[in-house]
Amino acid sequence: MLRYAVSGGASAATHFGGGLALDAAGFRPVPASTAGFVASILVSYGLQRAWVFRSSAGHATAGSRFLTVTAAAFTLNTVVLWLGTEVLHAPFAVVQAVALVAIPVLNYTLNSRWTFAEEARDRAPSDIAQKR
Repeated sequence: MLRYAVSGGASAATHFGGGLALDAAGFRPVPASTAGFVASILVSYGLQRAWVFRSSAGHATAGSRFLTVTAAAFTLNTVVLWLGTEVLHAPFAVVQAVALVAIPVLNYTLNSRWTFAEEARDRAPSDIAQKR
């Protein structure tokens, strides 16, 4: 869990820092956050695959699954940012901080159980029973 927290912190710092910099440069909140989010994808995938989950899953499998989970997280982030900044007119930093609390919960749940799951955990229970 500590490794996930460190990895998530690096990813969140990339996301939040990039978004804040672009927001300060005059970009609208959603595109600013989107750019920060995209930059954080590489940081997150590399750290989670190699260090957090120590996965041996191939990049084709893990990468495609990771991008699926990332798409769900991106959707969550975009909805929270749009509702918070465009509908409720709350400050970008406050709304982004709220999104950055919700995203790790979604990411950890899906990545630990599906994206970087070991091969044995990916097999159907009947396949595992037959090998015993």
